[in-house]
Amino acid sequence: MFDPSNKLPLIVENFTPGPSGSRRAAGPACGHNSGMAYDEELAERIRELVAGERGVTEQRMFGGLGFLINGNMSVAASRGGGLLVRIDPDRGDALIDDRLVQPMMMGGRLMSGWLHVDISAVAEDDGLREWVDRGVSFARALPAKTAKTAKRQETPG
Repeated sequence: MFDPSNKLPLIVENFTPGPSGSRRAAGPACGHNSGMAYDEELAERIRELVAGERGVTEQRMFGGLGFLINGNMSVAASRGGGLLVRIDPDRGDALIDDRLVQPMMMGGRLMSGWLHVDISAVAEDDGLREWVDRGVSFARALPAKTAKTAKRQETPG
């Protein structure tokens, strides 16, 4: 089981303003020095894998590029490099190896149901396909979000 006190999960909070006020990962941690917010090659590879899926949309968020299935996040090309994968929170611990697959933290908070997969684990097409399939399968099992549902979730309180 993941113990946040003795592990080093991906922390998604080290950002600097980009040229037009956008936020991007600071330094070379994003896997390249081109100034892009996320790995565009990885995003294109994900796009090819989800091309045949129904209900797929792309959305820029948190400096990365997310792929939604019926309004639910499934996977994302992370602004910090690598892949973010949405999974069943009850199965996450079994997938964590603390080397290539780590729990995700955002703003100092553990994000249950999300894993960060190192870019080296998805360098080969089979590895990427395995992780994208996990994220897509989980997102597809969730109730579809309608515009009304999504708006309700954005409203605090």
